[in-house]
Amino acid sequence: MARGNEAIIIKRVKKSGHAHHGGAWKIAYADFVTAMMAFFLLLWLISMTTPEQKEGLADYFAPPNISQTTSGSGGIMAGTAMDVDGAMTATTDSQRQMTGGLSNDASAQSALEGGDLESVPDSASSEMSAAQAQVFHSAAASIRQAWQELPDIAEIADNLIVQQTEEGLDILLLNQEGRPMFQEGSKYPFEWVRGAVAAVAPVLQRLPNQIRISGHSAAGARFSDPSYGSWELTSDRANVVRGLLGEFGLSDDRIHSVVGRSGSEPYFANNPYLAANERIKITVLNAPPPIPADMSL
Repeated sequence: MARGNEAIIIKRVKKSGHAHHGGAWKIAYADFVTAMMAFFLLLWLISMTTPEQKEGLADYFAPPNISQTTSGSGGIMAGTAMDVDGAMTATTDSQRQMTGGLSNDASAQSALEGGDLESVPDSASSEMSAAQAQVFHSAAASIRQAWQELPDIAEIADNLIVQQTEEGLDILLLNQEGRPMFQEGSKYPFEWVRGAVAAVAPVLQRLPNQIRISGHSAAGARFSDPSYGSWELTSDRANVVRGLLGEFGLSDDRIHSVVGRSGSEPYFANNPYLAANERIKITVLNAPPPIPADMSL
């Protein structure tokens, strides 16, 4: 039987790999691992942070600690920093944070409310300094709390600063572009300044320290009267603030001095024309160390 005319059928079977399942799970897993690593890093940093550092971080984010602003260059600080000598430096023509943390130490609060430092150990000057610092921490906390209770605090937060210095505790009321403290050339403050000073007076009265009030101006001010310039104006403004403190509870015997500095001590050392150089500074002076009982005067 002949086979030459039969059809030959060839079957070809195509083999293919498994269907592709996608790699989205890998991205999700990588994100999860990254988040866990960041979480454990955060836990490690917290465990390595001292209580003082934690307190400082909390103060940094608590209003109105330092000047609150929506951006680094939009507020009074303007991205500037402290110079090595403690003066402010600036790199732009725009406009500064309160430093120093708050303290709720019971002994410091007790000393503040008691109005004296008799209960503070005086066996060494270092102990006295530490006790004084605690009292200043407590006073700063009280001042900030009083300021937070002011109406429209968000609008004036950039103008109000409390910071500790070598001299003591500085309470600063700063000019800001668009929100000055005084009418131009006038010694009488706007109402928000009166409110800020009124909030400070009761706290200062509870402290045993002497108070110095100084007025400062920015460079470049012009006066029509040649016999009345920035020295006279800053002196008058400082004296008006002294009167306000007395009106709201600070006794006259607590005043150490009232001075006008004109533009001789700019807040921003490398740009004396900035508006924030015009300010009122209320300084709670460091109390002198106690005289030992065996030392005669």
